[in-house]
Amino acid sequence: MLKSVILTLVLTVFLGGLVMAAAEPPVQTVCPVLPAGKINKEIYVDYQGERIYFCCKGCDVEFMKDPEKYMKKMREQGVKFEKAPAAK
Repeated sequence: MLKSVILTLVLTVFLGGLVMAAAEPPVQTVCPVLPAGKINKEIYVDYQGERIYFCCKGCDVEFMKDPEKYMKKMREQGVKFEKAPAAK
C-alpha cells in the first residue's frame, strides 16, 4: 500500500512538471525575417516593450519596414520574447 502511494505521488509530481513545461511558450531562437537563421543576441531591436533578435544585420532593417507582419507570425507560433529593458 505504501509503495503504491509513493509511486502515485512521484508520478503526479513528474507528470505535473511535464504539463508545466509543455505550457511554457518557446523562447525566440530563430530570426523572424529569415526563419532558417539562428538569432545573434548582438543584433536586435526593442519593439513595443519586447526585444526581438535577428540572425544578421539587415534583418533588423527589414523587420522595421513592417514589424507587425513578423510579430503576428511569431505570436501565432507562440514565441516568447525577452522584455526590453526600461528606458532610462
